[in-house]
Amino acid sequence: MNQIREDIKNETFRQMYLLYGEERYLRRQYRQRLRDALCAQGDTINVHCYEGNGISIGEIVDLAETLPFLSPRRVFFITDSGLFKSGGEKMAEYLAQPNETAYFVFTESEVDKRSKLFKTVQSRGHAAECAVQDENTLKRWVAGILAKEGKKATEKTIQQFLSKTGSDMDNIQSELEKLICFCMDREVITEEDVETVCTARISGHIFDMVDAIGSGQPKKALELYYDLLALREPPMRILFLIARQCNLLMQTKDLKASGFDNRAIASRLGIPPFAAGKYLAQASRFSMSALKQAVRRCVDTEEAVKSGRMNDMMSVEILILTVLGR
Repeated sequence: MNQIREDIKNETFRQMYLLYGEERYLRRQYRQRLRDALCAQGDTINVHCYEGNGISIGEIVDLAETLPFLSPRRVFFITDSGLFKSGGEKMAEYLAQPNETAYFVFTESEVDKRSKLFKTVQSRGHAAECAVQDENTLKRWVAGILAKEGKKATEKTIQQFLSKTGSDMDNIQSELEKLICFCMDREVITEEDVETVCTARISGHIFDMVDAIGSGQPKKALELYYDLLALREPPMRILFLIARQCNLLMQTKDLKASGFDNRAIASRLGIPPFAAGKYLAQASRFSMSALKQAVRRCVDTEEAVKSGRMNDMMSVEILILTVLGR
């Protein structure tokens, strides 16, 4: 990302850029920054946008070989094409020696770094990974947004906020907007404000539900289940998420026993680094045998519902009350 910022600042652009990785917000933001820098405002003649599988590489090459109209460059924005996973060989061949007035900005959620196209863009342009950001980066980002709006919050409040939103920057931004509007007449945002305004992700409800069961609080666990039903979450989706959570806890226990630290555990599980400690604490409340039994019971419950032997809503309720005994 630093390289892209430097290129924009110095107006020394490479002919091709690739923005890839899990963080949609960063992909979208840097794509827009490059568009603002590379393209004249309102230029629709020299700007070409393609999205999705099945785009015509031949058409793109033909256009790229056409000189731009009253502009120093013709710019192509190609999004989620899948070419960096398969089928990108023809594009790679062209990008080895493209027309000097043709510029390309690729945006992909997934890439194969072994592909010819990835290696071509990496060597002749710049490939920037838009990864999920770590806790400290997200804290600084949140604090920066609040400061611009004339607001501030303690580190503990920001930590609580992130525990509700998760690491998805789109979700963080959306929840921040709600929080700032709610506290319009006050400078300091409190933990009470976060609890009042911010919506916990569904996965957060599942985490809290399992936590309540592990802490011997079946009433709280059922309340969380009914909250999800009130949000029109299907019982079978809730069942799937419970099974997924139990699987994550089994992996957490296994990785911890193998000597992995919190950051490595977070990476292996695909969760934000700041969440690893919470997963370790929750996993410690259950034995490995209890978690394995829970996963088996989830499978049995799904089978019972699909075969018509049990009602979906009641079957999950029974599961919550009985399955995770220690």
